[in-house]
Parts: sequence; C-alpha cells; structure tokens
Amino acid sequence: MTLFTIDQSKCDKDGICALDCPAHIIEITKEGPAPIDGAQEFCINCGHCVAICPKGAFSLETMIPDDCMPIDRKQALDAAQTEQFLRSRRSIRRYKDKAVPADLLKDVLSVAGCAPTGSNRQPVRWLVVDQKEDVKAIAGHVIDWMRYVIENHPEMAATFNMEALVSQWDHGVDRITRDAPMLVFTYADKQIGSAPADCHTALAYLELALPGFGLGSCWGGYVNFAAAQWPPLSKMLGLPEGHAGHGAVMVGYPKLRYARAPKRNAPDIQFLKAN
Repeated sequence: MTLFTIDQSKCDKDGICALDCPAHIIEITKEGPAPIDGAQEFCINCGHCVAICPKGAFSLETMIPDDCMPIDRKQALDAAQTEQFLRSRRSIRRYKDKAVPADLLKDVLSVAGCAPTGSNRQPVRWLVVDQKEDVKAIAGHVIDWMRYVIENHPEMAATFNMEALVSQWDHGVDRITRDAPMLVFTYADKQIGSAPADCHTALAYLELALPGFGLGSCWGGYVNFAAAQWPPLSKMLGLPEGHAGHGAVMVGYPKLRYARAPKRNAPDIQFLKAN
C-alpha cells in the first residue's frame, strides 16, 4: 500500500501538506502531493498532513480524515480563558469518598494520550490502581521504605521530612496518597530515550484534563520515588520487564472548591543577546 493517497476531486494543490510535514517527505508535483523517494522509511505517522488539509483530501496509510476529530474554532480559548483555566488549576489533596468510574477515567486518558511524544513514538503506558485498599497498600509500602531510609540514610530522611510523615501515618494521617480513591502511573520502555519526558508530558495533560471531567489530581512524588527504590512496591506494581515508571498521580473527586488562584512568583526571564 502507498504511504498516502490523495482525493484529486478535493485537492487544490495548495502545498500546505508538504510545507507542514515535519519529516519533509512530501513534494508537490503537477499531479499534486507525492512522497519523495524513501518516504516510507522516514514517516513518523504524526498525521500533520491529514490534519492540515482543509479539504480533507489527504489520507495517510495509517489514518484518514474521518478518523480525526474536527477542530471547532468556536471552542478555542482566548487569552483570558486560557489564563483562568491554567491559573485556577490546583493540586487536590482532599478527596470525596467516591470511586471514579472506569469509563470516565478511560475518557480522560484518551485525551491525555494526545500529549506530544518524541518522534511520535507514543511510548506512554498507563497503570491504574482503582481499588482504594490497593492505594492504601501502596502508601504502606512507601512508609516501609521511609522507615528503612530513616534508619539507614538519616540525612536523606531529614531532607524529605520522613520522620514526620511516618509519625503522621502511625496516627492515622495519610500524607502519601492523601486517602485518594485512585492512583495513575505512567511507564515506558527503558530503551526509548524520550520516555521520561513523554510520560511527564502525558501526566501534565492528564492533570489539566481532569477538572473538565469533574476530577482532580496531585502528583505522587513519594510514591514515584519509592517505586524505583523499594523492591516490595516494585513487585506489587508489576511493570513489564524492560520498562520503567516515570510518574504517578492521585486522582479523585475534589472535596473542596477554591475561590481564587494564589499568587505565584513572576517568571524569571532572560532573552539571549547574541554577540
């Protein structure tokens, strides 16, 4: 099968598919767009060619226009809406005692899965822990790891205030997973160099998407750190051989609502001045 096909009844030969192709593997001929020699080898199946064509004339071997969500420009955020959306996002540390339906989470993950990845490899995989007792067990493993660190690496324990966290846990206060009903992990093949950045970007997309579905999140830094350090937790998570975890977030229905966005430091910006 050819790399792509063109509906000649729709194509106006404007050349924007060739202009937008990240791999520069499309050329415009008298007959219209055509792949250059060796195009199949360098195509990353990003779909820009399909997405950019306003006529819907371009079909890639791996996708056709009907596979793709049309962009409704009326729903585009303006500057004020964008600022409101991003400034109003909060890390959620108080959750309702309410389970998150699996179908709802799948809908959110389908959005988060649209995050960009290096060379469109899309290596991000998701591990969902949706039973509260399992979430609590994971928190317990983190506490066990902290007890080990306190005993064997006291300087590190002091840096992360682990003694206080363990003491609170022993008194019934969970500052590890915050009594969240769900944990979501990202992981990927260790051989993919862009995997850490890809997973972090996907988690960022996830946390930004969740409020639109009535949910909230908080990054589980202690969980993610312990997962790479504590064999009992690694065993419980059971990631496939050759894969590594790159982040975890707590997910659930927020128990509280915020009235304002707290002030943050002004950005530290420096513009390069070439000599």
